[in-house]
Amino acid sequence: MTEYRSLMAVALVALTGWLLYLLAPVLTPFLIAAVLAYMFNPLVLRLERWRLPRVLAVIVVFVLILSLVVGLVAILVPMVERQVSGFVARLPGYLDWAQTKLLPLLKDWQALIPALDPDNLKQALLDHWKEIGRWVSGAAADLTRSGLGLFGWLVSLVLVPIVMFYLLLDWERIVQNVRGLFPPSMRSRVAQLARETDEVLGSFLRGQLSVMASLATIYSLGLWLVGLHLALPIGLAAGLVSFVPYLGFITGVVAAGIAAWLQFQDPMMVVWVVAVFLSGQLLDALFLTPRLVGGRIGIHPVVVIFAIMAGGTLFGFFGVLLALPVAAVLKVWLRQVHGYYIKSPRPVRRRR
Repeated sequence: MTEYRSLMAVALVALTGWLLYLLAPVLTPFLIAAVLAYMFNPLVLRLERWRLPRVLAVIVVFVLILSLVVGLVAILVPMVERQVSGFVARLPGYLDWAQTKLLPLLKDWQALIPALDPDNLKQALLDHWKEIGRWVSGAAADLTRSGLGLFGWLVSLVLVPIVMFYLLLDWERIVQNVRGLFPPSMRSRVAQLARETDEVLGSFLRGQLSVMASLATIYSLGLWLVGLHLALPIGLAAGLVSFVPYLGFITGVVAAGIAAWLQFQDPMMVVWVVAVFLSGQLLDALFLTPRLVGGRIGIHPVVVIFAIMAGGTLFGFFGVLLALPVAAVLKVWLRQVHGYYIKSPRPVRRRR
């Protein structure tokens, strides 16, 4: 009987995984709404402790979130647009500088590195021109067929706040119903697992978002002090992708280094740009991550990269965002399963 239940449990898990894979495009906005509802439910509970009705507490939290998002978009988008527009306006000057300075430099280096010979580069472009044309044609065809995909994005953007509102409204009832699905003999263990999952997942989500916002602010402010024209977009991008270990640092150093070299034509300014990102990494390692995220999660960088790639393959862009929270939860569950396996009694062999 025990083996039958184990097989049924394995079959149920496999069937659930297969359904999640098939329904990934449909489930994505619901998963994001569930994560957001989970993150903001403690704020709703705090307002309820102040004797505010649940409906009114959810409305207050929802209005605060929308106001914060609209305010950030209204402030940041025009600033980023001005900096990008300024860079585009100065681009002809950068190209003239590259033609007068870099091309002679390439001619000096072509004796050492034959691949840098302008004639070789031109021939290589001509050799691969057909491949580039096929790639551009394929990209154009994808864009032509992407009207339905754009419509799906718009539907997801509308669905996420609506589903989030209703989940926040009934979150405690949903938790009670899920708890009632388990038999009484398992409820204490399930409750312990839920508490540990909530502790790890809550600290991870809120802490990681705080780290990303802090790094984006540090990078943007540091590049602004250096005098880089593209300080805000590069700083924001580097901070937002910092949930992948070292990706924010590498992306920021490469993008800001190129922008600084084009703008200043001074190697010392590139050194200052690298110093900004090294300072951000040092603050992250010594203060931000230990204080805001904590050392209780400890996901290995290899696991992080694999989780992000797997999430992107299964659920697309939103799967990348959900990969690390899911990996944190799976780590808690696997640790519980391992502990249960180690503590389980093993049959004693009788001597004949």
